[in-house]
Amino acid sequence: MQPSIKSHSNGYTAPIPGTFWQWRGQSIYYVRAGEPSSERPPLLLVHGFGASTDHWRKNIAQLQNDFEVWAIDLLGFGRSAKPNWQYSGELWRDQLYEFIISVIGQPAVLAGNSLGGYACLCVAAQRADVVAGLVLLNSAGPFSDAQPSPEPDSLQTEVQPSQQPNPLQKLLGNVVQWILQQSWARFLLFQYVRQRWVIRQTLEKVYLDQSAVTDQLVEEIYRPSCDVGAAEVFASVFSTPQGEKVDMLLKQLTCPLLLLWGEADPWMNARERSPKFRQFYPELTEYFLKAGHCPHDEVPEQVNEVMCSWVLSIDKTSTGCTHPS
Repeated sequence: MQPSIKSHSNGYTAPIPGTFWQWRGQSIYYVRAGEPSSERPPLLLVHGFGASTDHWRKNIAQLQNDFEVWAIDLLGFGRSAKPNWQYSGELWRDQLYEFIISVIGQPAVLAGNSLGGYACLCVAAQRADVVAGLVLLNSAGPFSDAQPSPEPDSLQTEVQPSQQPNPLQKLLGNVVQWILQQSWARFLLFQYVRQRWVIRQTLEKVYLDQSAVTDQLVEEIYRPSCDVGAAEVFASVFSTPQGEKVDMLLKQLTCPLLLLWGEADPWMNARERSPKFRQFYPELTEYFLKAGHCPHDEVPEQVNEVMCSWVLSIDKTSTGCTHPS
């Protein structure tokens, strides 16, 4: 299925000013736009690794006309605090769950990109009472029958069953893994990947539309890397225990699920991952878009149109998870 295509400009879009919420002694940044409605659920937008609420600015600007829209910086990212904690899907699950309970105050439709998609899936599967629907945009996370799906900043390479490493490759992989377990190596790597030119180069590899990689986007990703604790958050990628597998989470899911795939994403093989999601949750709705890893930022009009129509199709009388009509 393909949504209608609308042209858009990739010029500057000012982020909506936000505020802070205190959670477990840490400052969590979030933004709110639009007005509450008794006819439709609020939306909660969750960014991917290294991104922030700013990454949703094009979506918020349009979606606020029809919904109450919230966006949040996960602990360790954006303008939120960056304590030296062990980061995991469970930690972010609890953050999102308590944010919905304490701040939004009613079940919301969660929309997450990449790592944020995995965190949203954890909430929807394990804290279903606060989720009215789930939208996953090129969502990260491993399935039980495969290596971890590659998250851009994890520097991991997915090995397909037909491409098993030879002994030399395995040895080199073990050496690299050992090096990245050393604090000095992680620090040097962080100092490298946070440079603006490296950020731009990385984005250009995963955005199909190169004009969407603007100075504003690069700066929005660079700025949080200067915060105290940012290096430790980056390092935690290499020491965090692997979370619950995606297939196990899908088996627990009961709410409406929309998958939006940027099919040109080199990190997430959409055409290969898509059947796995459908295998464990056949009731889902799915669209493939001509975009890369971050379709919400690259083709925001298309994403906004599909999300709006899909959310409005959800049973409006439900206060929790239901299946789409």
